Amino acid sequence: MGTEFPGFSGPSASTEAPLEMLAACHIRIERQCATLERLAAHLPAHGCDDQARLAASNIIRYFDTAAVQHHADEETDLFPALLESMAGSDAVCIKGLTDGLSAEHRRLEALWRNLRRYLERIAAGEDATLPPEALEQFNELYASHTKREDDELLPMAARLLSDHDIDRIGRAMRERRGIRE
Repeated sequence: MGTEFPGFSGPSASTEAPLEMLAACHIRIERQCATLERLAAHLPAHGCDDQARLAASNIIRYFDTAAVQHHADEETDLFPALLESMAGSDAVCIKGLTDGLSAEHRRLEALWRNLRRYLERIAAGEDATLPPEALEQFNELYASHTKREDDELLPMAARLLSDHDIDRIGRAMRERRGIRE
């Protein structure tokens, strides 16, 4: 197979620019979802070879760490900061958006737990395939979710949050990742 699964150079952004880091994470999520698609296509012809095992392990590591931290960055820091920045009917609109995105996070996490079981088997070298329906649901929901965040949430945050709010979110992101200032 000509396409490599493991490793790629993802966009870089730092916690010094937290909104940009969240957007860069969306690109990395898209790439991981594309790797899932390539892995699903690879398995019928090649089985759980070295490439498949490594790809499965890398995907598990990404969604078990970076994706979890990303959801926490949004729900623990960004969403509350947005709500605090608004009052009256605007806050109701933002609350609806952030509640909906949080609900999607729960759905994505449930879909991930299901896919993870198959990836663990692949990573261990066991005969396994990725169920097409589960993979499709996961990738489609992530695609629509990140698009909504990129199109609505992050531009709103850039407009409404103060430099102090942005700095506070960046500090929280560093703490969550164990990055010393």
